[in-house]
Amino acid sequence: MGSRDKSVLWYNPTFPGLTDVQKDLLENYSGLKPEVITSHVLSIRDKAWDVHPLPCIGQFRFIDFSLSRSTSYPRVLELLKSGGKLLDLGCCFGQDLRKLVHDGAPASSLYGADLRSEFIDLGYDLFLDRNRIGVQFLTADIFDPNSSLKQLDGQMSVVYIGLLLHLFDWEGQRKACERIVGFLKPEKGVLVLGQQVGSLVACDVMSGGERKVTRHDLASFEKLWKEVGERTGSQWEVRANLDEGLGVGDGTRAWDRHETRRLVFEVERVL
Repeated sequence: MGSRDKSVLWYNPTFPGLTDVQKDLLENYSGLKPEVITSHVLSIRDKAWDVHPLPCIGQFRFIDFSLSRSTSYPRVLELLKSGGKLLDLGCCFGQDLRKLVHDGAPASSLYGADLRSEFIDLGYDLFLDRNRIGVQFLTADIFDPNSSLKQLDGQMSVVYIGLLLHLFDWEGQRKACERIVGFLKPEKGVLVLGQQVGSLVACDVMSGGERKVTRHDLASFEKLWKEVGERTGSQWEVRANLDEGLGVGDGTRAWDRHETRRLVFEVERVL
């Protein structure tokens, strides 16, 4: 999926329109006038496509605000308002962090990290908040033990990983989750929330013909976190489900296998 060719299936040439949530944030947080939103979003999307032509860019997932639809979102807001901290790993444009700020979370409690600084910069351009957001953004690789993420070890109450883990194979996902455990406070009740591409039957697939990645069903995802717990001296309760989100149900992911589903999860430390 490295081609910048705009004829690929995962590049949507037309803007699909705004949900009420998207309209509220872009108008009332970013201050965009309704008549310029479509052209503004399309312009930013095409700049991002030139950086890295991922399906999440081609299909406008960077204005999806998926964290706010999590069952535990009200709990997350309360945790942040009472002093907890949240890290959004693979934050892309930092869209979920903007939604948290808009909903009353203190920006000083929020951190975003992405491998590509260009996406972080485009987030400022998209949401028009470069000099006022107050969130700390880091350009870092989760697999680099000496990256700037190291300063966050043991401090987070919540880690959000939207559309991140499915970029790796089983070993890569296990190593990423072990690192995530290290970012969290070593106590019961800390949370890992997210979504990713999953499958009705767990499998390995080739991504872009370049590398093997693992897609989980519910049992394999629970097995992953059991293994992570054993290796980190912790125990985790996995609450997950498979659905037809991310365009699976409406036919906009024509490149996928018929077993493909969205995996949505909440993982909570219990010991």
